[in-house]
Formats: sequence, structure tokens, C-alpha cells
Amino acid sequence: MTHRSLHNHLVHVPLARMRPNQITVGYAEVRLKREQWKSLDKKARKERLSQQWFPSIIGPQGRYYIVDHHHLGLALLADGVEAAYVMVLRDLSTVDTAMFWRLMEHPQWAHPFDARGRRRDFDAIPQRLRDLADDPYRSLAGLVRTSGGYAKDTAPFSEFLWADFFRPRIKVALIKRSLEQAVAEGVGLARSAAANFLPGWTGTATA
Repeated sequence: MTHRSLHNHLVHVPLARMRPNQITVGYAEVRLKREQWKSLDKKARKERLSQQWFPSIIGPQGRYYIVDHHHLGLALLADGVEAAYVMVLRDLSTVDTAMFWRLMEHPQWAHPFDARGRRRDFDAIPQRLRDLADDPYRSLAGLVRTSGGYAKDTAPFSEFLWADFFRPRIKVALIKRSLEQAVAEGVGLARSAAANFLPGWTGTATA
């Protein structure tokens, strides 16, 4: 396949061929995305897919590495959707793999951290969306945001920073036993002064 050198063009790509740029997602969020998708009728689904695109970098061997919407991608795959649009932000197909990941890391287009918040080598990033690991704290961070705990921020991987904030403060057993209670505790923590260094913080300094 020949790729245009111009940036910001759309390409229709099988979801199975889209490669992630991170190691984990929050599976509770994936389930919510699936529920939202299932609530749409056939016409609405078609319209959504025509307007939805995944920001992507073309890497070595012409592979498409998406830099956002991993949860949605997994939800669509689970519901049998075969392909979607990617928006090509940059074509790095001519560089070798080591340089590719360096170039991905510089603008924060890659997040090689595992489900325990540990930094890993780039080869730990799975090659398929279906192989992304579940991080319960990433689910918690996303649900705390949608519950008003903090504001959406454009900083790359901001919800992963919130996940790492919650990691030592809320037991994973609570998340698995009562996600609703964990989210309530998370909202309180997110609004506290202890979180004032995180992107999207909306609390008060005296909280």
C-alpha cells in the first residue's frame, strides 16, 4: 500500500490491524462503551462510524498505531465491527523501530506502563487491541472523571496519572467488590488538595 506523505488524512483500516500505543485500558470503561454502542440503532451506528476516527501514526512496515480511543476500539471489536477510520497525524514508516518509539515518546504518543503503574520496555506494548491488559485503576480514573471528580484535560494520558494517584489510596479489592463505592471515594480524593497537581483538578486548596 502507498501512503500519502500529507498529514491529517483519513484511511479506512480494519480494527484488527490497528496497533495500540499503551499496555492497558480500563475494562469497565470498555463495557460502558459497549452499552452505549448497543443503545444505537443501525442508522445511528452507521452515522457514528462515518464521523468517528482514531488519531494514528504510521509506523514501521506501514502499521497504524492509534494514539487515542483504545476503549472505543475494543468495544467496537467486541460488537463485531470490522473497520473504522484513522486520521493520520504523522508518517514515520521510514524510520527503524527503535527510533520510531523514541519519536513516539517525545510528544507523549506512547505510554509503556503496565497495570501496576510500572514503566516497561516498548516491546511490552501489545500488537493488537484485543491484547490490552485490564487496569482497574484506569477504569476508576475514567469513572471518577465522568462522575465530576475532575475535568477532562487535553494532556496526553492524563487519566493514567489519576489512576496512579488512586493506586496507593484505594484498594483494588474495593474496586472489584463495589465499583460504585470506589468511585465515590475517588471523587472525594480527586477534589481534595492532595490531588491539586493533577491535570483537570477542580477542587479547592483547602479541601
